[in-house]
This record gives sequence, C-alpha cells and structure tokens, in this order.
Amino acid sequence: MAEITGKVRVIDGDTLDVGQTRIRLHGIDAPESDQPCTTLSGQNWACGDWITRQVRDRFQGAKVRCEPLSKDRYGRTVARCFVDGTDIAKVLVQEGLAFAYRKYSLDYDLDEKAAYVANKGVHGFVLQSPARYRLTRIKGRVGDDPDCQIKGNISASGKHIYHMPGQKFYDRTGIAPAKGERWFCSEAQAKASGWRPAKR
Repeated sequence: MAEITGKVRVIDGDTLDVGQTRIRLHGIDAPESDQPCTTLSGQNWACGDWITRQVRDRFQGAKVRCEPLSKDRYGRTVARCFVDGTDIAKVLVQEGLAFAYRKYSLDYDLDEKAAYVANKGVHGFVLQSPARYRLTRIKGRVGDDPDCQIKGNISASGKHIYHMPGQKFYDRTGIAPAKGERWFCSEAQAKASGWRPAKR
C-alpha cells in the first residue's frame, strides 16, 4: 500500500483524516470522545473530549507521513503515522492519552507501562477500557445480569439463534426484547426455549 502524506485533521484520540483518507492509528486505543473518567474522589469528567483536544493541540495541521498496514472493519486505513520522524501513536501512549491496543499489537506495551507508573494522562483516573466502553454504549450488547450473558437473537429470516461469549459475532450482536430476543443464563435454557447455537 502506498504511503499517505498530507496535513492532519484530528477526528479523535486515535483517528485522523489525511486528505480524503480516514486513518486509525495502529496499535493504540484512545478513550472515545464522549467517554467519561472518574477522579479518585468520585467526580466524573469528560476525559474523552479532553484527550481529543490534547491531540488536536499537538498535531492538527501538521504535515504527516503514514505507512498503511491494513483496513479495519469500518473501512478506515490502519497505519503508523509520523510527524518529523516522530511516531504519533508512541507519543500519545507515552503521554497517557491512549492505551496500547494489545489485542492488535505489543508495539507500545512498554510505553503504556511507563506512563502508568508515572500516572500520566488518563492513568491518574478511573475509566473503562475504550473497547469495553464502546460495547456498553451500544444498547443491547451487554446484559444486566453477569450470570446470564448468552444472547438469544432472532435473525432477519426469523431463525432463533443463541450466541455464546467468545463466539465470532457475539460482541456485535444486540438484543432487542421488544422483538422477542432475550438473554439466557445457560445453553440448556436457550435450547429448551427453542434457540439453536450459532455456528461460529
């Protein structure tokens, strides 16, 4: 894939536009722009918005060179991006403005550990991981009862299928009780209610 160069327009803590290309920075995950943090005294504050502003202050309008690696499921280009030879993602993790996204890369693992020890940025507060926050924000994707996490979904063709945690489509499956969908506490309960297991 060809290099992408141009001026940066910051979308949020880990997403940039360079020209017409939307870029997701490789190997990091920043809090969502609407994600709250909690201080040690229990006060909520808009840390996601603060992080977006911090990234804007540092990189908005800068000339960037990005090395594309892949595309994500939203069609964004996943890339490493550099301003004057400095790795943007590395700076954000070092300053506590983003986490190392270990699910995809260990490139910034040590940078995050150093930021954590130094209490930099978000490491001085309490917050969910951005990935977990995204899941809980989407209605119907996370059940209220931790003991009943099997998703009984009804497909567009009317098939009753249940998804177990860890299966391929579990995270993106939402449950809409108004449509007859429901949560189950065991596979036996799901099967007895007429649902069949998802194939993957």
